[in-house]
Amino acid sequence: MVLTDRVAIRETGHTRRRVLATAGAVAGATTLGGCFGDDPEPPPAPDALQPLLDEALTMAAAYERAVVAQPALADRLTPLAEDHRAHATELATMIGATLPSAVAAPSASGSATDGDSTADLRKAEQTAQKNAVAACRTAPAERAALVGSIAASRATHAEALR
Repeated sequence: MVLTDRVAIRETGHTRRRVLATAGAVAGATTLGGCFGDDPEPPPAPDALQPLLDEALTMAAAYERAVVAQPALADRLTPLAEDHRAHATELATMIGATLPSAVAAPSASGSATDGDSTADLRKAEQTAQKNAVAACRTAPAERAALVGSIAASRATHAEALR
């Protein structure tokens, strides 16, 4: 059955069309209210190079622990730690991240990783180099040069630790 005449709702005196139009307007306003409400924006996704930055900081700290544990290796390991800090600085600039203002001074005792040997550092460099190569493959062109340079540097570090 199709009703084409105006149908009045007895209690309110409104027509069916007016009731439906009002209901539609209320539903639309409620839906749009979610778009313009005070709900906070979701946080942006972390940058794809953030893991590379974190890894550079971790590598620098590992070298610093090794130097504290084995001071005779300071001349050999300090430049490698400085490379990783430089990589972290460049990556942070590129992705707009803030580096930690102060890194805790490494100590000769404490955690199990304080005695990083050159063999451990070499393995870590090899893993870090593979991670940098993978990041380079997926990086946009404007980032690929830096990431490729970091991958090459990490490969060089692994060879220097033989």
